Amino acid sequence: MASDDPTPERREIPERREITVRRAPKYVPFLILGGLVGIAVAAVIAYALPGNATYDPGTVFGFFMVLCGAGGVILGAIAALILDRLSVRRARQGVVEAVPEAGPEAGPPLPDAEQPGRGTDEHPAPGHRQDNGNEPGLRS
Repeated sequence: MASDDPTPERREIPERREITVRRAPKYVPFLILGGLVGIAVAAVIAYALPGNATYDPGTVFGFFMVLCGAGGVILGAIAALILDRLSVRRARQGVVEAVPEAGPEAGPPLPDAEQPGRGTDEHPAPGHRQDNGNEPGLRS
């Protein structure tokens, strides 16, 4: 019967999808950097600028650290949002196809394909020197 044939003549058409590719910033590093810049500004305000002698510089630093640190985190978030909006404008469209997994019906493997359980020492990649053990260097 034709339906029992293990190698059907027609192949499945791979699924095609249109995707959007863009580089979006990671928000956490921007928030951390903004907080650290805010803490540095608080240190400059507390220790480098002349202040009132009635307040301890450590107390002034703690007060301004909370204010400037929070402000720095907010400014870092705004910078990340601006960069995210710019990345949306630079987004590119692409088409991807699903690649079927190789199963038992996939046929014989290609001659250059790496076989499981077989080391790559027999055929090194082009331009790759194989270590014969006589040269100094790291040993595994």
